[in-house]
Amino acid sequence: MRTSACGLDCYDACEIIYDNGKIGGNLCSVVHNQLPNTPRITKPTIDGVEVTMQEALDAISLDKNSLLYRGSGNVGVMNDITNLLFERLGATTTKGSLCDGAGEYGIEEGRGFNSVVTPRSINKAEVVVVWGRNISTTNSHLMPYLKGKKLIVIDPVKTTIAKKADIHLQIKPRTDFYLALLLARFSTMQDLQKDTDIADIEEFYEFTREFRIKSILAHIGVEINDISQTIDYLSSDKVVYLVGLGVQKYSIGDSVLRAIDGLAITLGHFNRDGCGVSFLGNSKLGLDNIFAIKGKKVSKVDTEFEKFDTVLIQGANPAHSMPNTNRVVESLKKVKNLVYFGLYKNETSKLAKIVIPAQNFLEKDDVRLSYSDYSIKKMNKINDCDYGISEYDFTKYMIDRYDLEDIKSQNEYIDLWLNQSRDKIEDIEEFEFIDDFYDDFENIKRFRKVRVKKEDIDSRYYLITPKATNSINSQFKRVDNILIHSKSGFRDGDKIKIKSEYGVLESIIKIDDTLREDCIVVKANHSGVNKITPPLISQEGDSACFQEVRVDLY
Repeated sequence: MRTSACGLDCYDACEIIYDNGKIGGNLCSVVHNQLPNTPRITKPTIDGVEVTMQEALDAISLDKNSLLYRGSGNVGVMNDITNLLFERLGATTTKGSLCDGAGEYGIEEGRGFNSVVTPRSINKAEVVVVWGRNISTTNSHLMPYLKGKKLIVIDPVKTTIAKKADIHLQIKPRTDFYLALLLARFSTMQDLQKDTDIADIEEFYEFTREFRIKSILAHIGVEINDISQTIDYLSSDKVVYLVGLGVQKYSIGDSVLRAIDGLAITLGHFNRDGCGVSFLGNSKLGLDNIFAIKGKKVSKVDTEFEKFDTVLIQGANPAHSMPNTNRVVESLKKVKNLVYFGLYKNETSKLAKIVIPAQNFLEKDDVRLSYSDYSIKKMNKINDCDYGISEYDFTKYMIDRYDLEDIKSQNEYIDLWLNQSRDKIEDIEEFEFIDDFYDDFENIKRFRKVRVKKEDIDSRYYLITPKATNSINSQFKRVDNILIHSKSGFRDGDKIKIKSEYGVLESIIKIDDTLREDCIVVKANHSGVNKITPPLISQEGDSACFQEVRVDLY
């Protein structure tokens, strides 16, 4: 029997037990079903022709005009070692995020650091607010910690967990910022704010008063009684807010998380067990990031691949996962030497000149960090792989080939990670409330003291792009349908086209009355989903804005 830690990128960092050739443990269906049954890339190729690993590696031409585009997330710290290769070459890497950059920026602007709310603290809460986060899909191991607690769910979709909630606020997408401000304002009006020496609550209250209550309620899509009932629950001493990525997939994503943090600060829900705002916690907080580098960087959101002679795509699928993928595909096609280094065939590997099969997390030693706690877990090699190459071995080979400054042994790097002790994560000592807000997507004049014509309000569908069950982004199982309310006039099985100013996506209708009538849901693993998403970068945080768009159906 051997143990390891799961290397799939999700909130959880589960222990894996490997006994007599079988994976065991309290693991999700992706690990038990999708992982072992999804065909792997097993042969290196050049222009589609099978070659040896050495021939493929020697065909890669790297210089200063090369780009490393790597997938992000908690999939093992050794994945980042390719940074050292590109740093020594004087080449380019990426900055920003397709995931959580805007939200994390907002959190850091307010409280200074993106801390984790541990399961232990969640377990001590009296009230749990699940805000734009479908825990039963993305974080199922937290479900036992929610038992016996008052539950508030804020989501445009009546998710599985929303059906169990004491309160479900089915707000309009992209209105989370306004809801947070409204809740903070009414809490202060009812004298529920907690005295604190880390922030000026009165100043924040004055900011919330700039927004018109009646207009905001109409825009959010809730009634005043819903607000009152929610505030009654939030008046508890111990409240945890579990916030999902969807609330910050907009240009204003940083403001959303900062406003939610501001609400929690107002009500005294920080610096105590059973309290806090949990986003995608910084898993490296308090650690020395051994593979952090400086040097030239380009945005991960709107990368112009054609500007580079060689592009190494490592553990990513930009031809699916980047916004405005019609442009992305054309850009990738113009790269002279496009190299794909990964596990599975996908939209990007099909475009690559050179394909290098990688090893998965069961086939190498590594270290796993977590979004949900401060654990540092050793990932032990469980299986042998005679066709793939690890990120460390790839980097070592290329560094030796180009006679660059040598790197340490793999075990030395792993020990450097494992032997670190996190600096004590301090309580919040100072908090800066948001005091300015600009929104060029919605007409902000509607919510302040200026009238706007009704015909100026866009009535197209809001796009929601959540994670899907049985997949990790574009890996594993795909879906071929979209979800829409029955009042749309469509029927199950109808073939439709979804159109935005960036492209068209063909799909099949599935009726789902758990949605708001003004929304459609296209899961993140739907083939071609990002043909219709915008190549916009958030106001802060250099993050993608996948839902900053409205769409038409025909």
